[in-house]
Amino acid sequence: MSTIFDRILDGDIPCHRVFENDHVLAFMDISPISAGHTLVIPKERKAKLHELSDEAAAELGRVLPRIARAVCRVTGTDDYNVLQNNGRTAHQAVFHVHFHIIPRPSQTVGLGIHWEPIDGVPDPAEMAERLRTALAEDQA
Repeated sequence: MSTIFDRILDGDIPCHRVFENDHVLAFMDISPISAGHTLVIPKERKAKLHELSDEAAAELGRVLPRIARAVCRVTGTDDYNVLQNNGRTAHQAVFHVHFHIIPRPSQTVGLGIHWEPIDGVPDPAEMAERLRTALAEDQA
């Protein structure tokens, strides 16, 4: 299923490009919640972060700090959110991996974060062991 980001990558929809290389495209969000709100997407067309190749993920990791520095310099703030959602229940609206860099010069309206720890989660030592095992299996 084609997304708006696929159409941007294909050149069917214009965007205000900020950065581009062989693996990544960054452009201005069309519905920004603050000045400088920038989207960063891989050119690899995957819906969720864990589906990306190591190469695509590494390139995102290399360019995100560079773009964040530019956003901070241009907007005059050192405060920003990097937001990335995976799946409908995690509030993903466009099913193509993307990162929002959202400058926060003040109490920006439009982005609220409420963090409420829950009870009844598995023991952290047990969960860490299970995650280490899954990571080891992923290497095999």
